[in-house]
Amino acid sequence: MPRHAAVIVAAGTGERFGGSLPKQYRPLAGSSVLRRSVEAFRASGRFGDIVVVIRDEHRALYDATASDLGLPDPVIGGATRQDSVRAALEWLASHAPDGVLVHDAARPLVDQDTIARVLDALETAEAAIAAVPVVDTIKRAEGGIASGTVDRSGLWQAQTPQGFRFATLLAAHRAAAGESLTDDAAVAERQGIAVRIVEGHVDNFKITTEADLTRAERLLGGADIRTGTGFDVHRLVPGDGVILCGVHIPHPFKLDGHSDADVGLHALTDALLGAIGAGDIGQHFPPSDERWRGADSAAFLAHAASLVRARGTILNVDVTLMCERPKIGPNRAAMVARVAEILQLDPERVSVKATTTERLGFTGREEGIAAQASASVRIER
Repeated sequence: MPRHAAVIVAAGTGERFGGSLPKQYRPLAGSSVLRRSVEAFRASGRFGDIVVVIRDEHRALYDATASDLGLPDPVIGGATRQDSVRAALEWLASHAPDGVLVHDAARPLVDQDTIARVLDALETAEAAIAAVPVVDTIKRAEGGIASGTVDRSGLWQAQTPQGFRFATLLAAHRAAAGESLTDDAAVAERQGIAVRIVEGHVDNFKITTEADLTRAERLLGGADIRTGTGFDVHRLVPGDGVILCGVHIPHPFKLDGHSDADVGLHALTDALLGAIGAGDIGQHFPPSDERWRGADSAAFLAHAASLVRARGTILNVDVTLMCERPKIGPNRAAMVARVAEILQLDPERVSVKATTTERLGFTGREEGIAAQASASVRIER
């Protein structure tokens, strides 16, 4: 019976994904992206060796997510994906497997049928890759303008795993050293090796953005999305301006409070704390504590954000300010930018809006300003 090995490529930096944690180590429905990819190959029961390729500086991250899986020590990758795969193949050479499947760690939803189809194809082919047919219309563009439609018949979108006779792929990689090719199939093709296409799966997509991770969570049924709300009120007293959502606005009055009395940031802080069940702003920053007298409320919001990030991701926030004056519209963009800066979010994930109470109540009488806020977060750990 043929002996097969699997190479899981996890040596990327995840620059396109963004964030401080490389995407292959990001939590995904109670596990991690990398671990899910590895476990898919372990579950098949058809691999004698499973080798993971990582960056040297990621060793602690790798150990935290995969040290209990009984795998050999990870192989340290090179400057390019091609270099990383070749390093793994060289490591496997002494084990002399008959075939090898190469898989991107960032495709954690690979299914058993796809793995089996690639392996089965190697019984009669030197190389086989999983792929799905291109179903969308493909446009050629020049300078951002569509310049023609590409005939999509016969076009396939390559995925991983990509399978090869081991000796064939090792020789092809050695011959292609120093070149820049997009995948292992291209390395094989360069040496004249015929690559068979087998059916992949649309869910076997590569995680490259935060939206991809959210999609994967949804498919796994593991997304824990929570919403918190907050409300705050402060009295208006004579002064030289109000601070709302981190922006100072000239005004004949100011908001009275122990800190800078920024009702917008206070309500939003409570919304974030509420989303993770972490109490309220008064518990974290009691008004009886002189340290917070006159404090910038950005510190309160940043603290709440750090508590959320320790467990997951802030998805979006929404603040509504209730007042007759000052007018919020001219300052809205600055408020959105400031909140986004504090929360380290894209401004499109921040909403600030305003309403009046039609001269009714304390806000209508301009005795104070109120704010309500909501925040949605995804819990990952």
